[in-house]
Amino acid sequence: MNKNNTLNPPSTDFSMLDYECSYLPDQLVRMNYKYVTQPNVTFASAVIQRGWRRFGKYYFHPTCKGCNECKSLRIDVKNFIPSKSQKKAIKRNTGTQIIIGRPSLTKHHIELYNKYHYHKQDKDGWKYRPISQKEYYENFVEGAEDFGREVLYFQNEKLIGVDLVDILEDGISSIYCYYDPDYYDLSIGTFSLLYQIELAKQLGLKWIYLGYWVEGCKAFAYKTNFQPQELLDGFPALENNPEWKK
Repeated sequence: MNKNNTLNPPSTDFSMLDYECSYLPDQLVRMNYKYVTQPNVTFASAVIQRGWRRFGKYYFHPTCKGCNECKSLRIDVKNFIPSKSQKKAIKRNTGTQIIIGRPSLTKHHIELYNKYHYHKQDKDGWKYRPISQKEYYENFVEGAEDFGREVLYFQNEKLIGVDLVDILEDGISSIYCYYDPDYYDLSIGTFSLLYQIELAKQLGLKWIYLGYWVEGCKAFAYKTNFQPQELLDGFPALENNPEWKK
């Protein structure tokens, strides 16, 4: 596969109809999608560097009319120093077992995912809808190819957390993390991101791509706890270099 084909794999482009924004009140969202039938790590790296995200074989970014509040964040791995509270999260997880592998689908994945989202409905007002095996497979297993991974967290052989990531050419892209709310005191959400940073260091990668940040949005507040960071405004085309700023 030549360079041009690598950066332009077979795909279908489309946009969704506007729907209610989860992050800003009285705001509508429109997403631009690219369904990539044969994704590869070079393409994935290029678009993630330019602010896109991935679920399954769908790569996407917002194109909302009259709004440009979604900014992309990435953590500077080399210069990251954990805070006191983050060091405590590491210490609390000395007994947590970690397994890295290709994304998979078991009944434990489904049960844990649904348990986490049901908890979030009560705690943070999320709209709860159980996920089916088909939907989970399409979102988190399909499209992983040779660069997608899941990091599984266990306590006493019980699955308590799943962190889905992409290992890219210059960094790790955080896709999605969910965990057992019964183990809230372990701060698996924080610990999983700290583990990503450590993994990136071991692999010689520069960045952790955190996805979007919206000023004032509670759901994204945790992301600013991982410093130093760089910010990308907009979604430049593949032929243009992304201008990340500190």
